[in-house]
Amino acid sequence: MQKTPLTAFLAPRYWPTWFSLGVLRVMSLLPMPLISMVGQFVGLLFYVLGVSRRQIAFKNISVCFPELSVAERKRINRKHFLYVGQSVFASPMHFWISRARFNRRVTIKGREHYDAALASGRNIIVLAPHFSALDVAGYLLAQERPMLSMYQYAKNGLIDEVVKRGRCRYGGQLVERKEPMRNLIRAIRKGQPFYYLPDQDAGRKGVFVPFFHEQAATYSVLGKFAKMTDALVIPCRTIAKPWGLGYEVSLGEPLEDFPLDDELRDTQRMNREIESLIRAHPEQYFWVHKRFKTRPPDEMYNGVKFYK
Repeated sequence: MQKTPLTAFLAPRYWPTWFSLGVLRVMSLLPMPLISMVGQFVGLLFYVLGVSRRQIAFKNISVCFPELSVAERKRINRKHFLYVGQSVFASPMHFWISRARFNRRVTIKGREHYDAALASGRNIIVLAPHFSALDVAGYLLAQERPMLSMYQYAKNGLIDEVVKRGRCRYGGQLVERKEPMRNLIRAIRKGQPFYYLPDQDAGRKGVFVPFFHEQAATYSVLGKFAKMTDALVIPCRTIAKPWGLGYEVSLGEPLEDFPLDDELRDTQRMNREIESLIRAHPEQYFWVHKRFKTRPPDEMYNGVKFYK
């Protein structure tokens, strides 16, 4: 990754960004439980004041968990905002804290599945949905073997540079979403694990398959990636422990009989795996995203709007 000197961002328009980064940098020196308390307080403010996002998250939770009572769905929604607030402060601290401090805070389960995949000589795709602590597993595994991940340029050049440096400091390597896919495929074939986050609204580029109980526009390239690179797909979930006590990374067994050379069935299988990862800790999944924004053609034709 080519670095841009930070001195390139001294213009006045970047001064508010420098101030915000300075606050986050100072906070990274604090004990994690204190950072967690501050973050959860901010998250509670988001919950109370951010009416639109609160309604989006509640709609998503209600569609995905209709079997739960309204009170239970509201509880999940409120806790979700607490974890979102915590991640606002906890995630940037990983850009600056020492590797030893970071590693002390992370425990890992199912490591044997990842090690066995490496020992087999197969390439690896880590299927990592958007949980509030989604980057942690990538940072941990990248310390042993360079880990690929995709990213999208930030409009703010200073933010973009700081985020790229932070995400690469543990051994990560970034591929911009607009780069030719052959670059990514070539790197995976060379043995670099790919940390893949596939679970956002794919717009018209995706296919419509169920996500829990609703059709969702979904990226359908996981099966293609796995076939083209002879890769095993390992499900991964990272959760934040309560009150800043660290993180737990869980790695599952590689997906069996995957891919099937059937785009829809492979994408459905991927979503089922993501659903399984979410069910154990629904409050930590990224519900504030408009996951069901893009509707199937028949609904679009009839003017159906999922989010009011």
